[in-house]
Amino acid sequence: MTLSVGDKIPETTFVYVPYTPELEDGLACGHPTHLSTNDWKGKKVVLFAVPGAFTPTCHQNHLPPYIQKYDEFKAKGVDVIAVIAANDPFVMSGWARVEGLKDKILALTDPDVKFSKEIGFTFDLTAKGLGLRTGRYALILDDLVVKYVGAEEGPGVTVSGADAVLAAL
Repeated sequence: MTLSVGDKIPETTFVYVPYTPELEDGLACGHPTHLSTNDWKGKKVVLFAVPGAFTPTCHQNHLPPYIQKYDEFKAKGVDVIAVIAANDPFVMSGWARVEGLKDKILALTDPDVKFSKEIGFTFDLTAKGLGLRTGRYALILDDLVVKYVGAEEGPGVTVSGADAVLAAL
């Protein structure tokens, strides 16, 4: 299956470490919890995926514009912004702390790329020793229905980037 506009997002559960002020001191790892896509019922959600936290393109080019344009997303009625990657929840929590995401952008994990496989957007980096990863893509969801799909077909950030997603809202 490749997810398309008009499809309902498949039900899945992500693991993440919710933001708490205690995480800011860098000493606490936090406690992983679960978030179901069903929690997004009735909400407008921007979900974007990166192959890995702290990787060059993801860390320097993909996530930062979402942080910088957070207020623009909110002004367009977005309730939730989330980033997913194939990293474990503690790596995603560490990346969220380094980037200062706090409670603005959720850093979710898809460690077995189950969700990304189900919707047809994976990236095979086995030859580079990194295994199967989430592809680089962005979705706009409205009440669990897909309104926009921006899946990158090559290197770089274009259709899954903050500017492309903002233009589609």
